[in-house]
Amino acid sequence: MTPAINAAKKAKVDHKIHEYKHDPKAESYGDEAAKVLNIEPSQVFKTLLVALNGDQKKLAVGVVPVSGQLDLKAMASALKVKKVVMANPEDAERATGYVVGGISPLGQKKRLPLVLDASASSFQTIFMSAGKRGLEIEMSSLDLLKLTAGVLAPIGKG
Repeated sequence: MTPAINAAKKAKVDHKIHEYKHDPKAESYGDEAAKVLNIEPSQVFKTLLVALNGDQKKLAVGVVPVSGQLDLKAMASALKVKKVVMANPEDAERATGYVVGGISPLGQKKRLPLVLDASASSFQTIFMSAGKRGLEIEMSSLDLLKLTAGVLAPIGKG
């Protein structure tokens, strides 16, 4: 069990776990998950960490479809800060307790502000990392927001 799965179980939210054999040669973890699980890439979400106003000690989480990118200006606006930059991978791993490619928005070491792209609300359920490469958790976007105290905002592009 990963901390992400434990968080969903503890909160008693409906969720499904999808495990597959991760290919170390895969260029995109999210695209790999969508292909292997036979779902639209727009329904699979990636977890990205940003540094608020460039401060690598003040991080926040953006969750966007793997088929697109994080709009940094929209993310800054949603967080009510001047700007955000992508967090250093080492800082992201340290803050979340997960390795890059397996960072889940659930069960992180410390609760960070979280913004989920508004496109998530168009699906009954969304898929995201369950805390390691080759492991996805599926749940409603409302449950994700409830578990993370997150907000919904248009932060994706492409």
